[in-house]
Amino acid sequence: MSTFGIGGSTIEAELNAITPRAHLVNPIQKDEFLARIDKACKLMQAQKAQVMYLHAGTNLYYFTGLRWGSSERMVGALLFPNGTLHYIAPEFEKGTVLDFMCIEGTVNCWNEHENPYKLFVQICSENSVNSGAIFIDEATPFFITDGILKANLKFELVNAKPITAGCRMIKSEAEIAIIQYVMDITLEVQKAAARILRVGISAKEVTDFIHEAHKRYGISSGSYFCIVLFGVDTSFPHGVKAPKDLEDGDVVLIDTGCVLHDYISDITRTYVFGEATELQKRIWSIEKETQQAAFSAAQLGKTCASVDDASRVVLESHGLGPDYNLPGLPHRTGHGIGLDIHEWPYIVRNDDTILEPGMCFSNEPMICVPNEFGVRHEDHIYMSKEGPKWFTNPMHSIENPFGIITEVV
Repeated sequence: MSTFGIGGSTIEAELNAITPRAHLVNPIQKDEFLARIDKACKLMQAQKAQVMYLHAGTNLYYFTGLRWGSSERMVGALLFPNGTLHYIAPEFEKGTVLDFMCIEGTVNCWNEHENPYKLFVQICSENSVNSGAIFIDEATPFFITDGILKANLKFELVNAKPITAGCRMIKSEAEIAIIQYVMDITLEVQKAAARILRVGISAKEVTDFIHEAHKRYGISSGSYFCIVLFGVDTSFPHGVKAPKDLEDGDVVLIDTGCVLHDYISDITRTYVFGEATELQKRIWSIEKETQQAAFSAAQLGKTCASVDDASRVVLESHGLGPDYNLPGLPHRTGHGIGLDIHEWPYIVRNDDTILEPGMCFSNEPMICVPNEFGVRHEDHIYMSKEGPKWFTNPMHSIENPFGIITEVV
C-alpha cells in the first residue's frame, strides 16, 4: 500500500517552496478593543459588579490591547462599570506602559519599596469602592489576590470568569478571520512535515523543520509548540521524555501550532509511515468516525457536554472505553482556542455551557491503545449562525490522509 503525501521529499526542498503569507491578514483594531470594554461594562452592570481587575496576560490584552507578561510585580488594570480604566504598574515601567497603551486610561504607579496593593485599594476608594465584591481576573496569581485582601479586609474577591469568558468565548468576525488564516498556515506546515519523513528521521529533526517552516510563512516566532511522536510514543497524548526515531510501519502523530496577531493555531495529524496494520486501520477509522460524530453533535443550543457524550457513544459502540478508560479517549473531546491555546468553552462531560455563534473549539477525541499507539485527529470548529463549521477539513483516509487529488491514468 502506498500512502499519498507521506515521504518522498527533503527538508531543503520543502522550505524553499514556502512563500510568506502571514502579512496578508490584519490584526485586531482599536475600535474592537473599545467594543470589548463596552460589552464587559454591560455585563458588569448586569451583575452589579463594582470593578474588575485584569492582570497582565491575555485578559489584559483582550480588553485593553496592552501586551504585558505576568511576573512577580503587579501590572494590570482596573475596569469600572462606567468604562473608567485605571492601569497599575511600577513607576519605572510607566514610560513603557504609555508606549504600549492602546486604550487610554490613567496610569497609576508605585515605586519598588511601596505596596502596590495599597495603591489598588486607593484607586478603588477614589472610585467609591470601599468594600464588597471585587471581580478578579481568574488567571491572577495568588500573591496578587493575597496582597489585595490584606490591604483591605472589607473586600470580597470573586471570580471574574462570567465577564472575561462571557466576552472571550464569543469570537468576532475579525478574530475568526485571524484564526482561520493561522490554521491554514499550520495545515500547510503539517502537509510539508509529512513529505519530509524517512526511515531514521528523528523527532527533533521534524520539530526543527516545523519551527522553521512556520517562520518561512512569516510567523516570526516560529512554532508556538510542537509534539512529534512515532510508534508506541503516540499512545502518550502529550509526548514522552525521549522520543524514538521513525521506523517503517510506525504511527506518526504531529501536533503543532503557531501564533499570528496573538491568536493561536493547533492541529494534530496522525497517519502511518509505510504499511498499516489491521489494528492501525481500525483505530484510525474509529477516530475519524468519532470526530465526525462530535462535529455533528455540536449544534447551536446544545451543551458542550453533549458533544463529549457523542464522542463516547461512538467509542463505546466499538468496544472502547467506557467513559475515560483505556483503550479509548482519556481526556475531554476538545477545548476552546483564541488568545490562549486552551480557553473556554471546554468540550467535556458536565460542562453545561450552551453553544452559541462565535464559539471556537477543538474537536480531538483521541484514541489511546496502551503499549501500541495513539490516534488523534484534531481540527477546530467555529459556531456560525447556521451551525458548526470546520476551520480545516478533517483527515481524508489512512491511505490518503491529506486528501491529495491524484490523476487517474
